[in-house]
Amino acid sequence: MKETPELGRSANALTLEENAELKEAVRKIALLNAVRHGGKAQTGAVIGKILGERPELRNKIKETSVLIDVIIREVNDLPLGEQKQVVEEKWPEALVKDKAEEKKQLPPLPNADKYRQIVTRFSPNPDCVLHLGSARAIILCHEYAKLYKGKFILRFEDTDPKIKRPVLDFYERIRQDLAWLGCKPDEEYIQSDRIPLYYKYAEEMLKDGNAYVCICQRELFRKKTLNGKPCDCRNLPTEEHLTRWQHMLQGDYREGEAVVRVKTELNHPNPAVRDWPAARVIDIEKCPHPRVGTKYHVWPLYNLACGVDDHLLGITHIIRGKEHLTNQVRQEYMYRHLGWKYPEAIHYGRLKITGAYLSKSKIVQGIREGLFKDWDDPRLATFAALRKRGITPEAIMKMIIDIGPKTQDVILSWENLNAYNRKILDPTAERYFFVQNPIELSVKNIPRTFVVKLRLHPDHLETGFREYMIQPEGDSNLAKFWVSRGDIDASKTESVIRLMELFNVKIEKANAYLGDAVFASESYEEARQVKAQLIHWIPIGKDVPCQIVMQDAAIVEGIAENICRNLKPNAMIQFERFGFVRIDKVNKKITAYYAHK
Repeated sequence: MKETPELGRSANALTLEENAELKEAVRKIALLNAVRHGGKAQTGAVIGKILGERPELRNKIKETSVLIDVIIREVNDLPLGEQKQVVEEKWPEALVKDKAEEKKQLPPLPNADKYRQIVTRFSPNPDCVLHLGSARAIILCHEYAKLYKGKFILRFEDTDPKIKRPVLDFYERIRQDLAWLGCKPDEEYIQSDRIPLYYKYAEEMLKDGNAYVCICQRELFRKKTLNGKPCDCRNLPTEEHLTRWQHMLQGDYREGEAVVRVKTELNHPNPAVRDWPAARVIDIEKCPHPRVGTKYHVWPLYNLACGVDDHLLGITHIIRGKEHLTNQVRQEYMYRHLGWKYPEAIHYGRLKITGAYLSKSKIVQGIREGLFKDWDDPRLATFAALRKRGITPEAIMKMIIDIGPKTQDVILSWENLNAYNRKILDPTAERYFFVQNPIELSVKNIPRTFVVKLRLHPDHLETGFREYMIQPEGDSNLAKFWVSRGDIDASKTESVIRLMELFNVKIEKANAYLGDAVFASESYEEARQVKAQLIHWIPIGKDVPCQIVMQDAAIVEGIAENICRNLKPNAMIQFERFGFVRIDKVNKKITAYYAHK
């Protein structure tokens, strides 16, 4: 690669040593950027990257930009193959990192080639909103169907109007959550609409002697099955069981008096499998179903309804948690009785997010007791709460795909999800100043009017700027700013701080409400030499009140730049040195929700 000519000298000119070091840094960034973009480095991205790594160059932006332009032209003149060769020779670790960050692929489905069409399903019980713990089943089932150009089914499992009582509002909330996640189903079914189908196959098993109606007391039945013995009902004539079945359907049995059981080996090593319950009587007057009211007295239990539907809907691959392994064994008995072939089954390990509420019962209890304000309370891991905080569906999708369907239990932290989300937000989120717990800082002896342009994004010049004119007034050449109380340490008078992108000031005095300072110098280099703290600032009069709701529901009060009034609700931005936030409301005061650092 040909040598870049030295730059002309000026007051802020780069030294020879700085020039050589900078050229090498820019060349590396430009070559990597070119390789990632088909051989053409992008000027804005290269400038943003080098200034992000070396902020002191912002005071030498003219000379730096000239150098970058020259190097980018040289890099872009090289063929892509030669660019890759240089990178491989000089910075192979950068390529390794790039490859590691490429999108991971899901492992292939077992026996996928045996099926004309892959069909998967997600089967929520509409007794609560969806949360992060639901994401694994949803995303794996949807993405596998998409990968094989198959079909993804949403099936509401709502045949327990007593213990897992469905709530009408949750049907629609679940649909909305799936749409937000980008996992819209191809077909939808509701099990409470399919009760006659479950009756049909329960009756078929009764007629064939593969099931029976048990009216034994629960403890007596349990005692006998634990000893591998049949209960008194098991070997009664088929006609007796069919008669009992009709009495169940007509409401002649009270709740708990009769249950349909599917026959298994009584010596099965797992007692929970032995003659498992398939349907029961529920007092429907006390527990009317929110969709079908008091129409049915007999309600199928999970394994009957789920097993029948998986067959009738043509599910080829069941993807669910390993806590369902026993259910698979139960259902396989029913499938053999009915002459069906059981689908392929993938059972993944448990997913735990430390510090997250992933228990539906605890979430519902917290809502009822007023611990949480609503389903989108920021302390929750519901999709509604994640959406409100600004966690993107793309981040959730990427995390779940990277985890995959492995059988081992997985323990993650919020920071794992935040890291995925940060990679998505960082390239696009505009930057603004936010002053937390503001106090008024008066700066005197400002020598002239300063006009400062602050980039909306460090890597993308095309995003634009916000501009401030700092015009000193009065005999003291004074200007006033909002700064954070935490940035002004009252015990350190005479210390120098830098108002970012503006100038350096020396603190004369400060307390919890006010601070006085004097202009010190303009150069960032001088601030760097004295290790001055860099702080955010907002000119008084160019501000808007802002409150940020944190993940623990605490509220942080502060001041944002007035230009933030132009932001729309749901905009994702970064308050520099504070974190990424989602704009919720914009009026006299801005309300935002904290996402993460």
